[in-house]
Amino acid sequence: MNISSDYLRLNVGFIIHETAGYFRDFPFEVDSIRLSEDLELRQLIGTVRVTRAAQGLLVQVKMKAAVSAECVRCLEMFDQPLLVDYSDLYAFNPNSLTESGLRVPDTGKIDLAPILREEMILAIPISPVCEPNCKGLCLVCGENLNFKECEHTG
Repeated sequence: MNISSDYLRLNVGFIIHETAGYFRDFPFEVDSIRLSEDLELRQLIGTVRVTRAAQGLLVQVKMKAAVSAECVRCLEMFDQPLLVDYSDLYAFNPNSLTESGLRVPDTGKIDLAPILREEMILAIPISPVCEPNCKGLCLVCGENLNFKECEHTG
C-alpha cells in the first residue's frame, strides 16, 4: 500500500509548551511512500526525535529506505538501500533562524516530506551498483555476465 507524504506531517504543537530538554520520538515504518513524482521509497523505517530547545524545536531524523535503481554495470533494476541521518532546528522566531531558515509553523505541524525527499535523493549514489562483484555486460554482444558467460569472455 502506497501512503501519501501527508503521513510525514508531525503534530508537534504540544512540544512547544514543554520545558527545554523535553523530547518525543516518532517511529516510522511504512511499506511504500511517494514523496514526489520522482521519488517513491519502499521499506521506510526510522525515528524522528523532536526536542524542545530554547530557540525552537530540534528535529533529528534517522531513516532508511530503498529505491529502485538501475545498475550502471549490468543495467538490471535492483533495490538501492538508502540511509539518512540529519538534524534541523525549527526556530520559534526570526531572531533564532539558522541558515536552513526553518520556522515552527503556526499550525504546530512540521512537514518532513520536502527535506526528507532532498536528503534521500542526495543519498542515492551517482553510479549505483547492484552487487560489489557485478560482472556487467559483455562489451561485444551485451550479454549479462552475471547470468551467463559468452564466447567473448575469457
